[in-house]
This record gives sequence, structure tokens and C-alpha cells, in this order.
Amino acid sequence: MLEILTDVLIDALIDSLKILPFLFGVYLLIEYIEHRSANKLGKALQKMGPFGAVGGSLLGAVPQCGFSVVASNLYSGRLISMGTLVAVYLSTSDEAIPMIIANPKFAGKLWALILIKAVIGIIAGLAVDIVIKLLGKKQNEEPFKEICEHCDCEHHGIIHSALHHTVSIILFIFAVNLILGCFMELAGEETVKSLLMTDSAIQPFIAGIIGFVPNCAASVVLTQLYIEGIVSFGSLIAGLCTGAGVGLLVLFRTNKHYKENFAIMGILYFFGVAAGLIINMIIK
Repeated sequence: MLEILTDVLIDALIDSLKILPFLFGVYLLIEYIEHRSANKLGKALQKMGPFGAVGGSLLGAVPQCGFSVVASNLYSGRLISMGTLVAVYLSTSDEAIPMIIANPKFAGKLWALILIKAVIGIIAGLAVDIVIKLLGKKQNEEPFKEICEHCDCEHHGIIHSALHHTVSIILFIFAVNLILGCFMELAGEETVKSLLMTDSAIQPFIAGIIGFVPNCAASVVLTQLYIEGIVSFGSLIAGLCTGAGVGLLVLFRTNKHYKENFAIMGILYFFGVAAGLIINMIIK
């Protein structure tokens, strides 16, 4: 048991440290923007319209879970729209892409995976922004108010403020990774397999829920189960669409509008499961 806990601790530490430099770079950029040209950039991003969702989806398709962290922080700072954030989350595949590349037998599915998720991200992102606009709600107002509201940034340099934010977030991510790692070790992969109900029509619904596990473990498990033939391609898409890496963790940590956060999760689940069901009907 001690050996297992040690392994979990090391894995949680490594997973957290991998994102540390990227996270600090993001916060450094955010602090620079806030101190230099926050209002101008906010207005520029507002004028991007549908290109925000398109750009967000293409950016999220890059196999690096750090981009979901970037999007979460920018949304919390009201620099991007909800549709752009949703597009990034839906197109993000983090560990799934290198895992598929490492298995030549499934390499042919790689571009299909990237393309399908990017298209889902664009469609969902555009739809969300259009609905919000039709409802008459405004987005991207008061940039960085939520991120920097209590950190006294104006009295410190950008490096100090960036470090403050980075340490706060990385400790939160480490704690969650540690808890999730313990669960995966104690429950076992076989338990996860049985819960996924192979060949069941409701598998995309289950995969979509598992995708919400807020680190790379969910995408690793789902991709491996797909490679082993336990999870269908449609269910894999469903799980990876809801799997935004640590992006959702950062969103809940930095955006205090929790109803918004849960609404975003609902949107991810709806589009992910819908896409999975459609793909499973097409691909038998």
C-alpha cells in the first residue's frame, strides 16, 4: 500500500510539474496584457465574432492540455467568449493523440479524431455564442476583473503577480491529481471497464461522464479501452469531448460564476454525447 501511495504521489507531482512552466507563462502573459492593453485586447477579441470559436477549436486540437488552461483563464478574465471556451474544450484531446500515434494499427483514426472534434468544437462554439447573442446577454466585459480582483496586482510587478496566481492554481491541481490517482489505483482499471458497458447503446453517456475527470487520466483510460476494443470510436469521441484536461479545474478555481461553469459542463456533455451517438450509428 505504501508503494502504491508513493507511486500515486510521484505521478501527481509529475503531472502537476509538467504544466507548471506553461501555466506561469500564461499568467505572465495575462498580467502583461492587463497592465498594458487589457481593454484594447478585450475589444479586439469581441470584434472577432465567429472567428473566436473557429480559432479556439483549431488551437484546442493541438495535443497539449495546457491550451485548455489558457482558455479557462482568458474566459475568467472575460477576454474570450463562452463559445470560444467551449470550442477549445471540445477540440482538446491531450494524451489521446500521442497514444493513438504510438499504436500503428489505429493511426488511420488519428486525423478523423482531430477533424471530428475540431468540427464539433466549431459548431458548438458558434451555436453557444449565437444563442447568447439572441438572449441579449453581453460577453467579454470588464477584462480580468475576476482573476485579479483580490490579488492586489496593481501594487506589485507582473512577475510577482504571475507567481502568486501560478502557485495558487498548481497547488489546487496537485491536490486533485493526488485524489484522483488514489481512486484510479484503488478502484482498478477492470472496474472502469465493467462500468463502460461494452457494446451498449448508452456507452457514450457513460464515457461522457468519465471524460469529466479533470486530468489526463480520463483520456488515457478511454483511449486505451478504445485500442483494446472495449470502447467504440463514438464513445471515445464523447469522452474526449467532455475531457478538457485540467481546464475545468482552473475554470472553477478562477471563475466564481459557478452556474456558468456547470452550464459549460452541460454544453460539453450534450454535444459530446450527441456526437458519440451519431458516430456509433454511422460506424458499426
